[in-house]
Amino acid sequence: MTAAQDTDALQGRIVELETRLSFQEQAMTELSDALAELRTEAARSADLLRRVLEEVKLHRGDLAEEPPPPHY
Repeated sequence: MTAAQDTDALQGRIVELETRLSFQEQAMTELSDALAELRTEAARSADLLRRVLEEVKLHRGDLAEEPPPPHY
């Protein structure tokens, strides 16, 4: 191989590596955005579940005060 061929081969490898790096950076950005969105959604879901559990606890007290149905 001549020096010019070596240089062309190295430049080709560099371009290939830069292209791969660019795609990986884009993929990492997309994954990071998706993760942030999922964390936000999980926090909302946890908050909603907490509120529902509080409501259930409040209504359980209401049920305990009711007399049993007549068939008991």
